[in-house]
Amino acid sequence: MFHDFLWDGIFFWGIFRLLFVILIIWLVVKIINRDHPSNYIPSAQENALDILKKRYAKGEITKEQYDQMKADLQL
Repeated sequence: MFHDFLWDGIFFWGIFRLLFVILIIWLVVKIINRDHPSNYIPSAQENALDILKKRYAKGEITKEQYDQMKADLQL
């Protein structure tokens, strides 16, 4: 009887701890990703050329890609 109670308690607290750790990891990931650049949504006032300039300034695209995209936008 006591043996079953002991194992049930260990199992319950093991599951509880696992869920708690998963919750903590999920919260940390949400906080880190909150300000991540991939979540960037341009404002309505920003036009495509402004976004292109920012991408080039950040080093996301090369000079050749910038020039080609700029030419495409100006058509």
